[in-house]
Amino acid sequence: MSGGMGREPRRAAFRRIAETLSGVDAAVYRQYGQDPLEPIIGMGDPWARLAFFGRDPGREEVKRQTPFVGAGGQKVRAAMHQACYGEPMPDFEASLVVGKLTFWANTAPYKPLGNKAWPQRVKKAFFPLMADLLIHEWRGRDVVTLGREAFLWFGLGLDKPGRDALAAFWRREDRFEAGIETRLTAPDGASRELRLHPLPHPSPLNAVWFKRFPDLLKARLRALRFSTETWRIPESG
Repeated sequence: MSGGMGREPRRAAFRRIAETLSGVDAAVYRQYGQDPLEPIIGMGDPWARLAFFGRDPGREEVKRQTPFVGAGGQKVRAAMHQACYGEPMPDFEASLVVGKLTFWANTAPYKPLGNKAWPQRVKKAFFPLMADLLIHEWRGRDVVTLGREAFLWFGLGLDKPGRDALAAFWRREDRFEAGIETRLTAPDGASRELRLHPLPHPSPLNAVWFKRFPDLLKARLRALRFSTETWRIPESG
């Protein structure tokens, strides 16, 4: 990968913002002996065709300093395992292994108090860094977003017509089967067209969609032809 801030400068920038951030669940970080300034960023193989984009880390993610390993993340990883190997995911370690076949990111890399979504001002503060990460650390184009907050995050870097287009798409009844093109731009001006494939948030608190989530994700992975043979972009391509 080339261009962008670089991993260490980006990490330092995340930490500087976190120093002034109110609303971090400091008690959970203390419980697990973790640094509340350290961003929990998943990333993954830069040549992965597919990225999962969520809202923010939870308790289990703080404990393990790895994103998408809590209850919701395990649902995602279980579907990936089934799609790749045709059998149920046997254990937690298998979830970590299959997770290497995609790229992971969130709107903000810190756990909020009460698992409430970060306010817009916080997402805006982190947006340039997360956009820089996605543009310069990943070469794919297909992004499965988990929940409304993650989907509409991509509008933070757009003009009003672009934001309105995303909001209108979210109101469509077929939003969890269809996709939409958008452009993401990093602070240095580098940009790329991405295709968003929204899904509901896989939280058990999301009563309307929780039971349907596994089937919706299975359909997404099938439509995106996700498998052990197709998960990676050829580096020469």
